[in-house]
Amino acid sequence: MIRVKQIKVSIDKNTKEEIKEKVIKKLHIPPADVLDIKIKKQSLDAREKPNLFFVYDLLVTIKHEQKYLKKNRNKDIVLYQEETFEVKEIGSKKMNTRPIVVGSGPAGLFCAYLLAFYGYKPIIIERGEDIEKRVKAIEQFWQTNRLNENNNVQFGLGGAGTFSDGKLNTLVKDKRHIGRKVFEIFVECGAPKEIMYVNKPHIGTDLLRKVISTLKEKIESMGGEFYFHTCLTDISIKNHKLEKIEINNKQWFECENLILAIGHSARDTFEMLLKRNVSIQQKPFAVGIRIQHPQEMINRAQYGKTDSKELGPASYKLTYKTKSGKGVYSFCMCPGGYVINASSEQNHLAINGMSNHARDTKNANSAILVTVDKSDFGIGILDGMYFQRALEEKAYQVGKGNIPIQTYKDFKSNQKSTNLGKVEAIYKGSYTLTNLQEIFPENINQSLIEAIDYFDTKIKGFAREDALLAAVESRSSSPVRIKRDENYLSNIQGIYPCGEGAGYAGGITTSAMDGIKIAEQIIKTYQKP
Repeated sequence: MIRVKQIKVSIDKNTKEEIKEKVIKKLHIPPADVLDIKIKKQSLDAREKPNLFFVYDLLVTIKHEQKYLKKNRNKDIVLYQEETFEVKEIGSKKMNTRPIVVGSGPAGLFCAYLLAFYGYKPIIIERGEDIEKRVKAIEQFWQTNRLNENNNVQFGLGGAGTFSDGKLNTLVKDKRHIGRKVFEIFVECGAPKEIMYVNKPHIGTDLLRKVISTLKEKIESMGGEFYFHTCLTDISIKNHKLEKIEINNKQWFECENLILAIGHSARDTFEMLLKRNVSIQQKPFAVGIRIQHPQEMINRAQYGKTDSKELGPASYKLTYKTKSGKGVYSFCMCPGGYVINASSEQNHLAINGMSNHARDTKNANSAILVTVDKSDFGIGILDGMYFQRALEEKAYQVGKGNIPIQTYKDFKSNQKSTNLGKVEAIYKGSYTLTNLQEIFPENINQSLIEAIDYFDTKIKGFAREDALLAAVESRSSSPVRIKRDENYLSNIQGIYPCGEGAGYAGGITTSAMDGIKIAEQIIKTYQKP
């Protein structure tokens, strides 16, 4: 099989026949010599908008392959090297107790999947609920504002990513093809096959829920066990080695391998680990607002036209550095999505973005985040976490328990909004018109204004007066990092910090990849239990 790069096809002529014709022309071979064509990667070239093109990286099977390659001098045509991930060695150390995975987000689930696949029969504990009950509880919360602190957008099977856009793109260098393994497992569990090749793959919250449920069933079929309503509340350490764990403040269990895939919102767990002298350090993160625009406006800016049937709703990625040196950037952009109440603590309010697979609402939304560090929140290990919490408490107060929202014109003028413009308010959860400047410190308010005005030079209308802002977006990443060594172990033997909450990932794919790395390390160290 050969790899053929840079096959460029107009989106108006994007057919199998046109792609094959381009391949034949590039290879300079008879049509009958082309036996099969598969897409490896598909990206969009929008430099000549509204004339748009797909650019393909293809896997092509041809007759007389070796003979052809000996004569070939085109760098876009090469022999394809199979991209596979596998664990190549099994450890010899005796495992006395089954590994316990704390958390069932992407990091925990993919760690558990690999452990189960190789016969290690992991136990997965999760403070929240299984998918069906979790969805029901969250829908009720959006309708009634009655929050369950252990079963919400942050906690439950699938983690916070289950109620998001389900984006899978990552910039991580992946020479071992762990990311591809993640995508293969997703497809095996029912995700759309195109995630294997599109440039910006996403699943969507509606499909992701089904995929996660199937992934859980596969783990169980291979010997894994799930325990819901089960929260890690304490650990016991002897001679710098994990001895046992406590769940739900009442039961202790022996444990020698504990994977901490706890997510970025397990604040009580961070406090407990610090109290037990697990090595934790603070790290910079970002906070801000979520902004909504008409999706047609974003399509026009990115595609040169509002109709996006062939391409799907357009997305964007924006960055800016303020005059004061603050980094501001768009994050978790949700085409055709919703802004949702993603709170997990009573009397505190946090928001996020979410899209279904079809991305078919009228609005695009994205977080606009300002970087913060110890100069903003202090030098204490958990001061970043307490800074998040303070902003969320203020957002709850300003919104009187509802999502606080405001037009950009009024935010810039520092005055409470009293009415909306043409941008429709698309939210999951009740909302209240107010003044978001009351939530943030002055430097964050000014950084947001400066950046949004700059982004208007990149996307016309970004700073339109009736653009809708909501707050507070505070859970973009973990405010701490649980330190680990080259073997993925913390300073306590037997504890493996894992995923986004531990500070080693940023999104669904990188979290899942980190989970696989942890599982691989355990497999390389231990015999099957």
